[in-house]
Amino acid sequence: EQHGIRLDYRPLGQPHYGGIVERIIGTAMQMIHDELPGTTFSNPDQRGDYDSENKAALTLRELERWLTLAVGTYHGSVHNGLLQPPAARWAEAVARVGVPAVVTRATSFLVDFLPILRRTLTRTGFVIDHIHYYADALKPWIARRERWPSFLIRRDPRDISRIWVLEPEGQHYLEIPYRTLSHPAVTLWEQRQALAKLRQQGREQVDESALFRMIGQMREIVTSAQKATRKARRDADRRQHLKTSARPDKPVPPDTDIADPQADNLPPAKPFDQIEEW
Repeated sequence: EQHGIRLDYRPLGQPHYGGIVERIIGTAMQMIHDELPGTTFSNPDQRGDYDSENKAALTLRELERWLTLAVGTYHGSVHNGLLQPPAARWAEAVARVGVPAVVTRATSFLVDFLPILRRTLTRTGFVIDHIHYYADALKPWIARRERWPSFLIRRDPRDISRIWVLEPEGQHYLEIPYRTLSHPAVTLWEQRQALAKLRQQGREQVDESALFRMIGQMREIVTSAQKATRKARRDADRRQHLKTSARPDKPVPPDTDIADPQADNLPPAKPFDQIEEW
């Protein structure tokens, strides 16, 4: 409600209302099935023997960029029902009624839709998944922390180097970074993988330093693999040139029985006076 978004529920017994959203979702999913490697298709029958996991090639960030471009393509293409591009219909509506309200506080809009956590405030700040978060702005709350059993916290899984804490009055969020600012920004998936690796090594007690050391080691493995992959790709490309310019398997020898009609008229070859050695 605070962002002007209203939830409308589909009336019972009137499934055609669902088409408003489901149709565009279906269009987007069809583009994914047709164009992206690693698709899981709509059901197992359509997927058949297709190995979705091994054929997947895009990272989440690459998929987000692809989807953004796909949406732009959709709005620029002629719609079968409108008989014109959706972007053109949008421009006509804007000309009639003006530009609708847009998001003016992008960070606030993002934070309000991030996953929610609840944590108790300690004298050293907040601890989430073995990572400490602290800022001097927390000091007034720390001094009176017994008044609040827990705080509402939001965290972006794509970058857990900071969290947003809702102030006790519930009006604004406060951005809180790592307590150790030298730690690199990491994703929630990296944190979980590192934690699982430490558990596999028998580490029952996991501390923050060990967690980030493991993340660093994992990143080094990925970097080395990427370099090896790039080198292998370059080497394969160089070998491909050899394939395209390779000699015939069995070169045809010249026919010695056929005489060159001009050979008898050529003067004898003279030796070089001096050959430069390299």
